Amino acid sequence: MDAREAALRQAHSHAVRWLASLNDRRVPARASVDEIVRVLGRELPDAPSTPADVVDLLAAACEPGLTAFPSGRFYGFVVGGTEPAALATDWLVSAWDQNCVMRAASPAYAAVEEVAGAWLLDLLGLPGNSAVGFTTGATMANFTCLAAGRDAVLRRAGWNVARDGLTGGPAVRVIAGEDRHMAIDLSLRYLGLGQPELVTADGQGRIEPAALRHALAAGGQRPTIVVLQAGDIHSGAFDPFVETISAARGADAWVHVDGAFGLWAAASPRYAHLTAGCTDADSWATDAHKTLNVPYDCGLAIVRDPSAVRAAMGLRGDYLIQDEQGDPVDKVPELSRRGRAFTVWAALRSLGRSGVADLVDRLCRHAGAFAAGIADTHGATVLNDVVFTQVCAEFGDDARTERVLTRLLDDGTAWISGSTWRGRRVMRISVSNWSTTDDDVARALDAIRRASVGP
Repeated sequence: MDAREAALRQAHSHAVRWLASLNDRRVPARASVDEIVRVLGRELPDAPSTPADVVDLLAAACEPGLTAFPSGRFYGFVVGGTEPAALATDWLVSAWDQNCVMRAASPAYAAVEEVAGAWLLDLLGLPGNSAVGFTTGATMANFTCLAAGRDAVLRRAGWNVARDGLTGGPAVRVIAGEDRHMAIDLSLRYLGLGQPELVTADGQGRIEPAALRHALAAGGQRPTIVVLQAGDIHSGAFDPFVETISAARGADAWVHVDGAFGLWAAASPRYAHLTAGCTDADSWATDAHKTLNVPYDCGLAIVRDPSAVRAAMGLRGDYLIQDEQGDPVDKVPELSRRGRAFTVWAALRSLGRSGVADLVDRLCRHAGAFAAGIADTHGATVLNDVVFTQVCAEFGDDARTERVLTRLLDDGTAWISGSTWRGRRVMRISVSNWSTTDDDVARALDAIRRASVGP
């Protein structure tokens, strides 16, 4: 057995043990950063080490400091698990080590990206000729779509940003709801557009159509982008797309939808009504690691007009072998990048259309069970209308809610994080993992009840 095969066998063994431990282990990590650093050692050794020994050391040092993100009892942030076919395919992605820039460099990757992109558009009910780019995550997917929108609205105003930059050009106005995700602000900062102009949202975080119409009318004929969202990070609520997109169209604005986790509602006949009208936007961003449950990292930037994203992201190089049909690199910011479409294809092929719908329905059902269980817990109040996969609750006042959160993480049965929403400290539950079972939810609810006992 050569060194590479020995290292791979060890890695496989450690991975299998880790996955087998998820059902019973504490969800929060047990070891601190300093403890792990001490085991790893701070000094770089002078001599080489056997690859299998390196794998063993890393696994032994890090295992106590791993958070069980893939567990069915992790409900923090919006973090999915890893669907089995996608996980196994991700191991192949590392072994294949493809350069995914050009069709000529890796016909296999380009073919899989083409097929997976078409499947995604079909599942999500989006225009079939849209461009689909595979980015690092939802933040860069938003960045890509907003870059396409920025350049497009400036072209309409007679300004070529690719040639002349932003200095001296018309100011681009970006309008978003006050409850938009922070990734929008970050993307706009990257793009040199500054803070968005915020309009009011209702109690669930949905942008108010009347407020949007007023903001659009007050802005005159400036180049404008309107940002909507499919799935509020706290309530899970969806913006009213029919009314808001109609208003934006009347102002000749580019419409972008941030659907990091919520865009997948369109794949379920039971929840597709939440995205009604969404297909009329110009661009959409989502994250396959969230609701679809492929491995990190895998954002999806979808743009109705492929020429718009090519104008913003495309490049030419004398040493590149570029295809007249276009290349994967024409739709994303990065050159060197992982073969993300392989894992998306594997997840979709494994689940099929009905499996994706069942996955969405199951996550929503678990969120409903959390809401019902918390509502029956003494001193607890569910604050949002649970329409998708997010649940927010409080336990009397901010101080007590914070104590419940602390006791819950100390308990270790589940990871549920806190947040501040509408001026209140809340327990925020995000159900995102394909492997979450009814028993996982019941165990987590028992832990919440234990944590809520006392002042």
